Amino acid sequence: MRDAFIIEDADAGARLDRLLFARGYSLSRTAVQRAIAQGDICLNGKICKPGCKVKAGDVVEGDVKLPVELAARPQKIDLNIVYEDEHIIVINKQRGMVVHPAAGSVEGTLVNALLYRCPDITGVGDRIRPGIVHRLDKDTTGLMVVAKNGRAHLNLARDIQRREVKRIYLAFVYGMPEDARGIIDAPIGRHPTDRKKMSIRQDGRVASTGYRVLECHDGISLVEATLMTGRTHQIRVHMAAIGHQVVGDPVYGPRRIPSAVKSPAVRHLIEELKGQALHAFRLSFRHPATGEEMCFEAPLPPDTALLLDALRAAPDEEVEEIGF
Repeated sequence: MRDAFIIEDADAGARLDRLLFARGYSLSRTAVQRAIAQGDICLNGKICKPGCKVKAGDVVEGDVKLPVELAARPQKIDLNIVYEDEHIIVINKQRGMVVHPAAGSVEGTLVNALLYRCPDITGVGDRIRPGIVHRLDKDTTGLMVVAKNGRAHLNLARDIQRREVKRIYLAFVYGMPEDARGIIDAPIGRHPTDRKKMSIRQDGRVASTGYRVLECHDGISLVEATLMTGRTHQIRVHMAAIGHQVVGDPVYGPRRIPSAVKSPAVRHLIEELKGQALHAFRLSFRHPATGEEMCFEAPLPPDTALLLDALRAAPDEEVEEIGF
């Protein structure tokens, strides 16, 4: 049985061989390149060169076996399920959960949990990321929709590529942006020296984030951020680029809590955070089978809900509440 999956927006522009190697399609890049050259892996139904660049919406098919250590297995893990039917499942992802198996995270992922709850999801998309059409970072909380069959997977992936799926986040950021609302247009690419990070690069891929300041307290703003594109770490990189890093971000945030944050209670809660204060708050999409418009919202998780309460209780010389 051949795997088949659609290239997501976040992977567009990558070399096919490097993408498949990163996804665990073989034990070595040489083996991946050989499989592509022999036609064991095809792009849009055609044999191609290992170094060809993929585009969002391309269909990759292949039957190269995954290494055993990356073969996802079912695990009984509690999930916060917001909605489920025979075609889709909407999850409110917890902090600390990796979405799919990868080197160093082969168990305890969302995919492991999904395989236990929905055994038929195996082979929807590909074996290492069955059903997954978009992702959240490990420590980003909130809403994700997962496809439970091939038709749903193709339709959802298509709508994400067409930017018809709306994803709105709540982010706590340091300081107050000069403009209460705006759009950050800045191309994002891999960091030139740290391959685990992303950065603003003129040769990067187009990236746009809309934002709106909701509240400001004690040197921290609560911002509503809307993804117009779906790049890796997009909101975190864009907010840092305009000087307002996401609170608790271990990669793009400041090493120390800024002195503008005065409240001891707020500072303590920030120190206790286990990752960035970023939450996928609202998810809207067209149902992949019925066409019905669907919209879901998830409240802030306990740690950031406590942070918001502490911020609202902190003494302010001047407080502006724009509405939430």
